Amino acid sequence: MKSKDEQIEKFLAELKVKDSDKYEVLTNLRSVVFTSISNLSETFKYGGILFSINDNFGGLYVSKQHVSFEFTYGYKLDTELALEGDGKYRRHLKFRTLDEVNQSKAKIKLLLLQIEKIDAEQL
Repeated sequence: MKSKDEQIEKFLAELKVKDSDKYEVLTNLRSVVFTSISNLSETFKYGGILFSINDNFGGLYVSKQHVSFEFTYGYKLDTELALEGDGKYRRHLKFRTLDEVNQSKAKIKLLLLQIEKIDAEQL
């Protein structure tokens, strides 16, 4: 799926060449986000892809070992869905393989439904 943001397109093209495995992980996660939330925008910020509905809610970031899906207000999300992190607000999920993404799609979709609800309540 092509982005309207040129920086995202450049980031994805460079990642595809540099690390095709992480590219597959990231693009599959991005696809889950776009198929789960209709009124969504994305921008390239903080070295990754930042998503927002009415407010920023999270993003996808690549590190040496994994791709992380960071949730801005993760502390408000269902704790039974195994989010990592113990900071004041942010929580995350880490993905090293495409298989991990495929196994977690249902969980990600549940988190995204919660995010939509939280975002709507903040209006």
